[in-house]
Amino acid sequence: MSKGVTSRKENYSQWYNELVVKADLADNSAVRGCMVIKPYGYAIWEKMRDRLDRMFKDTGHVNAYFPLFIPKSFFSREASHVEGFAKECAVVTHYRLKNSPDGKDIVVDSDAKLEEELIVRPTSETIIWNTYKDWIQSYRDLPLLINQWANVVRWEMRTRLFLRTAEFLWQEGHTAHATQAEAMEETVRMIHVYADFVEKYMGVPVIEGVKTANERFAGALETYCIETMMQDGKALQAGTSHFLGQNFAKAFDVKFATREGTLDYVWATSWGVSTRLMGALVMAHSDDKGLVLPPKLAPIHVVIVPIYQKTEQLSALREKILPLKKELEANGLTVKFDDRDTVKPGFKFAEHELKGIPVRMVVGPRDLENGTVEIARRDTFEKNVYPLHEAVNTTVRLMDDIQDNLYRRALAFRNANTFQTDSYDEFKEILDRGGFIMAHWDGTSETEDRIKEDTKATIRCIPLDAPEESGKCILTGKPSARRVLFARAY
Repeated sequence: MSKGVTSRKENYSQWYNELVVKADLADNSAVRGCMVIKPYGYAIWEKMRDRLDRMFKDTGHVNAYFPLFIPKSFFSREASHVEGFAKECAVVTHYRLKNSPDGKDIVVDSDAKLEEELIVRPTSETIIWNTYKDWIQSYRDLPLLINQWANVVRWEMRTRLFLRTAEFLWQEGHTAHATQAEAMEETVRMIHVYADFVEKYMGVPVIEGVKTANERFAGALETYCIETMMQDGKALQAGTSHFLGQNFAKAFDVKFATREGTLDYVWATSWGVSTRLMGALVMAHSDDKGLVLPPKLAPIHVVIVPIYQKTEQLSALREKILPLKKELEANGLTVKFDDRDTVKPGFKFAEHELKGIPVRMVVGPRDLENGTVEIARRDTFEKNVYPLHEAVNTTVRLMDDIQDNLYRRALAFRNANTFQTDSYDEFKEILDRGGFIMAHWDGTSETEDRIKEDTKATIRCIPLDAPEESGKCILTGKPSARRVLFARAY
């Protein structure tokens, strides 16, 4: 069966959908809108999770776990929060099934109705802040820096593997602080942690910024985000960090005794990234032959393919390849020795390209005679022959080169497709081609809504490094203090 995928130019959306499935990252499941993450895809997610977990712990956070089910009454305590998530909530109303009267079906037992309906976790602010009420009494209990790795359910109507599914994996940080300044510092710190991870490990450049009031997280006073550009010029939000003020502390009556002996409400933050990062990784780097993975997140760094015609040749190749494999592994690399005798080399090459393995080594009988090995890199398809004794050092160096190249290539693409305009007509033309646009906006929600309705573009963020620059809004002509980032988005 062909492993080929539709080209990006022909149909970018179809290319992505086919690639995720054919590269063994994920499958659709029997449950509408949910996915099965396959072992190869989960191995990438584990690398992301483990690195992020280390970064969280390095900044003083610890992990905990909170219930999947949240009492419905908790959501009503923070009005904007429930309004933001109401349409996406899955609700548990009964706790038992039974046979139908005719014995041909399974039905809900009407006598087993819950006293209070339960919401299947779409996010955990409410259940966590109800718990924090018992954990926090004094300033000595603060700051409380908690993260949890979990699954959440948001009943999406239009789903796509990794990018938007009814159930997905994520982490959510929930912190409590004695002062507004400390909570704001935490909010900004964590968006910087996300930016550092996405750029250094995923090889994807980000724009850090603040969301407009229209785009804020439900219940937040400020939302910080990182925005990334995919190869079709659309934006993908890769992570968010929220300053929640005292909203949830007031909703759940979480007070603490201050140093001065008074009572005050705790200041809160929350922040998270999800398996959506997998979608960003695929779309930012991959090509028409398959995945292109940055070495820092690749489950397999090197694949070694022996070329032979006779069984005795394979035995001789193994004698050279196995010590090479062991030495590569001693240098921290994960190595696959593909000595399957049921698959031709050309098929192996295509399969490993599809899965995005950063480096391929090829060794044949002539290489044994010459003491050489052919090394090919996945990102550029460049192939060279090296002395066997240089193979390990060369491969270790290539890992850094490939990682850096992927970031530089993605940055150059973003820069080439980021535009500045003061014309609304040109604004719409650029959107149809694809790209980011820096343009003036008058600061009103009404104008933001009109632009979104007219063009399907949103203000992705107000970049943190956006300079003050007086101008006129592209739609209304009213005064504007700085340009903001517009794009169509996933």
